[in-house]
Amino acid sequence: MRPQARFRVLLLPIFGALASCGGGGGGGGGSGNLGPVGSVTTWQAGVFRTSNTFDNMCVSPRAGTADRQGTRTDENNWLRSWTNELYLWYGEVTDRDPSIYTSSTTYFDLLKTNAATASGQDKDKFHFWYDTDDWVALSQGGTEAGYGAEFYIQNGPEPTFVPRRIVVAFTDPNTPAAAQLMRGDEILQVDGVDAINANTRALVDVLNAGLFPSGTGQSHTFQVRSAAGVTRTVSITSATITHVPVPIATTFSTASGPVGYIQFNDHIATAETQLINAINLVKNANATDLILDVRYNGGGYLDLASEMAYMMANTTLTAGRTFEKLVFNDKNPTRDPVTGETLTPTPFWSKTQGFTGGAPANQNLPTLNLNRVYIITGPGTCSASESIINSLRGVNVEVYIIGSTTCGKPYGFYPTDNCGTTYFSIQFRGENAANFGDYSDGFSPNNQPAPKGTSVPGCSVADDFANPLGDPAEARIATALAFRASNNQTCPVASGSSLPRVAKTSMDFTRSPGLAVSKPAARSNRILRY
Repeated sequence: MRPQARFRVLLLPIFGALASCGGGGGGGGGSGNLGPVGSVTTWQAGVFRTSNTFDNMCVSPRAGTADRQGTRTDENNWLRSWTNELYLWYGEVTDRDPSIYTSSTTYFDLLKTNAATASGQDKDKFHFWYDTDDWVALSQGGTEAGYGAEFYIQNGPEPTFVPRRIVVAFTDPNTPAAAQLMRGDEILQVDGVDAINANTRALVDVLNAGLFPSGTGQSHTFQVRSAAGVTRTVSITSATITHVPVPIATTFSTASGPVGYIQFNDHIATAETQLINAINLVKNANATDLILDVRYNGGGYLDLASEMAYMMANTTLTAGRTFEKLVFNDKNPTRDPVTGETLTPTPFWSKTQGFTGGAPANQNLPTLNLNRVYIITGPGTCSASESIINSLRGVNVEVYIIGSTTCGKPYGFYPTDNCGTTYFSIQFRGENAANFGDYSDGFSPNNQPAPKGTSVPGCSVADDFANPLGDPAEARIATALAFRASNNQTCPVASGSSLPRVAKTSMDFTRSPGLAVSKPAARSNRILRY
């Protein structure tokens, strides 16, 4: 087993920095500290011991860690106190007796607000947990079990959720999926089950097991139909996938000069060098505009988002300005309750930050010095990707979004391990230099039909699975180029999704229908580093 870990993260993505820490579970302190001993406690509503009272008290202690013998009630008491100390909306959580729950993850799922946003979505759409070993593998190396394909999923209306559409959005290079699938392939069957019309729990479970394998070496059979209408059957075996965060960087020739295009899929450590190379390619081509494609980017390291924003924007607008600042709950107005440090904003980083697998630290970053940027978005655009949009707008860089409403994740957290499970509970909100961070319904192109999130100039355009990413004929790219070229910034008839949706790893038969790109919740966050 890996040693116990604490991670510093901002919610909007995942791929956090592993740090060895003792004690913990956060500071802050709840009301009614009843003393230092864990196991023998009787629940009293509204009375909380500090979370470190129950730190590392586990039903099954892990060898080689700080774990010690405890009970299920101890593990649940840690979650209850930790939530009361750090959760952004701790006052909206129903206080429940931790001794009556036999599963800590089930108990954790209840420790959240039940409030809704203006559009009727859950206020907290990003409450989740991960097996710690799986989280470490994903956050440190960008690796996870799978095929290397990301799926676009659109369920039908309630109560049956059919007909359903499942389309391959993209594949990572050199993966099992890349050899068998391509963008635009529609999944018709999974292991013999009708992927379009299956509407029972048992059948949907088969679809989930095939589309989202839980480990390596799992083989599943798919009937697929290409964008050209050709049907075929393929078998794919899951493997350990290493994601390529910046698969495309190129330029397009236009009548007014070259326009850069960068597809940016993940704010993970290995993206730093790839982003620098991509910016240099665009700069060396003398491009005067940039299209940044983050339609499938769920977020990750906030420092990388800051670097990318700096490399795009006019430095006279970003110099000395705030990229993003954190706002915790009202118990912690000026102090980070986890680190104990005085709250200071993240600037627009002008130098490399020393990511493992990235460029050497403290190297000057290149910059395009742009006053405007065109950003392609979709329901899978989350967290750190939304920070780029929000923070550039906060310093008066002109931002135009082409596509559809983003997922709406202005929040963050410190992923925290206890007893082998890493918990993600919203602990802060990110705000830009203009003190704006209220976009929980996402950012929407201003011609997006209602309901929509915060309006941003641009065009609502559906994803175009008939053309490859990076192709100037692809609908969203073509619209960005045409919008740039037109004097009055004209748009085609709005066709993008009207509702923001959170990325997820499976089709939930019990929840409302919606759009999703099949990234796990852990890859849809803002992550901070110690």
